[in-house]
Amino acid sequence: MHVAGVLGRVTRVAVGPVARAGESRHGGPRLGEPRRPRRRTVVAVAVVVAVLLAQMAVAMVTAAVEQTPTIDEPVYVGAAKTYLQEHSLRFNPEHPPLGKLLIATGLLFAHARLAPGFAGDQGALGRRLLYESGNDPWQVMLWARLPVIVLTLLFGLVVFAFATELAGPVGGVAALALYAFSPDVIAHGSLATLDVPMAGFLLTSVWLLWRARRRPLRHLPLAGAALGAAVATKMSALPAVPVLMLLAVLSYAYARRTPGAGRRGTVRTLAPGVAGAVGMVLVALAVVWAAYLAVDPRLRWSTPGQVPAVQGLRGLAVDLLPVPEPFRDGMRIQFGFENQPWRGFLFGHRYHGSLWYYLPAALLVKTPLGMLALWAVGAVAMVAVPRMRPAAPYVLLPAAVLLAVAMNGARDLGVRYALFLPMFLAVAAAGVVTLRWRGALGVTAALVVCVAVSSLRTYPYYLPYANEAFGGPARTHLRLHDSNVDWGQDLGRLADRLRERYRHERVWLVYKGSGVPSAYGIHAPDPRRVPPGRVHGLLVVSDSSVAWARGRLAALIEHSRPVDEVGHSLTVYRRFQ
Repeated sequence: MHVAGVLGRVTRVAVGPVARAGESRHGGPRLGEPRRPRRRTVVAVAVVVAVLLAQMAVAMVTAAVEQTPTIDEPVYVGAAKTYLQEHSLRFNPEHPPLGKLLIATGLLFAHARLAPGFAGDQGALGRRLLYESGNDPWQVMLWARLPVIVLTLLFGLVVFAFATELAGPVGGVAALALYAFSPDVIAHGSLATLDVPMAGFLLTSVWLLWRARRRPLRHLPLAGAALGAAVATKMSALPAVPVLMLLAVLSYAYARRTPGAGRRGTVRTLAPGVAGAVGMVLVALAVVWAAYLAVDPRLRWSTPGQVPAVQGLRGLAVDLLPVPEPFRDGMRIQFGFENQPWRGFLFGHRYHGSLWYYLPAALLVKTPLGMLALWAVGAVAMVAVPRMRPAAPYVLLPAAVLLAVAMNGARDLGVRYALFLPMFLAVAAAGVVTLRWRGALGVTAALVVCVAVSSLRTYPYYLPYANEAFGGPARTHLRLHDSNVDWGQDLGRLADRLRERYRHERVWLVYKGSGVPSAYGIHAPDPRRVPPGRVHGLLVVSDSSVAWARGRLAALIEHSRPVDEVGHSLTVYRRFQ
């Protein structure tokens, strides 16, 4: 079946068919009861969807091909290789295995070699696989990233289908456009990391819960499977579980409602609704267990020595959860991370600890301006427009709860901790087309075009994206640090730049990342290890290191002149002293 046929089928599933139960008092079809679109409309929508996803695929594949490993990727890729080769869970226990199993499906085609029985830590494991085992790190990383790229594109279809059910094909296309042009989704969807898979599985679960309002027995188990996939990918999905249980009860109650039954009828549907929610969670737990058993059917596990003890309510929650023991230890490690002192950087201000407003501020910088406007108006439309209002708890509540939890976290390291927002709020933005404002469609189209232009202008540097109000990607490093701008992704680009412009110059490098510079032809010592008087020539510094420069590095930078930048994440200085 060719692509247009598949997309046409998705469109028909999302838009209809349903019984014609009349029009709403606002002149449009009732929510969940849209008319069957004409064949010409289906074909046109399918073509637009295909173009949007093709653009996104080109952007992600380009980023995957050009970027060297980010800080977290070698850990995940190394763990994925041990899953395939040794069926061992001992590396990277702080994250469940499903996302790394997905990465492992790409490694099957990379034919990467790794000697069994590695005894070092997980960071050293990643370096051993990529740089010390005779493998091509470019090839290994591309194959590891491809499964996440494919999954990101499939989640785009979920965004489109969900938004189409709520606001029709025009709303669906608008939502998909916001998703497909989101610099953050493109940036992290092109990496072998866990943030996009977790957020996408969670959105899929919510969409299935929405569909359960019509067929709960079919969709509640599927929602449980998607929820389990989210939890089995990253533990940050856990705060959403109670919210989705409430939504499951709501969906079941709506599906089994009896007009005129009153309070007694509501109570009568409540008990089976609770049972349906419990069943959904049981399916989710089964998926979590299956992910661990897929790695090691015998579930051999010894608690690592670095696992901290967790006391109080957190410790009780860990002990009571019916999950595999390595999952429990992973939770303990995550709680230990939350107790560590982390460094932050926001709008030029360096600090230790965390700021509750860090994520909203970072999102304000890293989200296209047109997207911010459509998110805000779409969220209002979901609450204000009667035909959209039933969907508001499904779209807005999980996102709000997850954002509140993330804002209270200890790690101000990037908007990737809130990557669910571009997905959920893209669906909410579809509500803009349901407003009875004159020119609403035109304004929506104009804002979507602005988002597209802003996204295309940053190609292929999506990771350090900042919107025009904050100076664009070239100035992101002045506002934010870490995975917002500089995650170690530009060693390959730096090697090309040095060969093209500075072939015979002495180079010194302060690099923040997991890559090995020499593997890319960069032979540059660390200037902090020699007396400042010996540092002459070019000084290349990762922008996150610039943000936190102190002592000797700060003095070196102070007596140097910036002459170039690479990928908006590395600054090249010339030493004049």
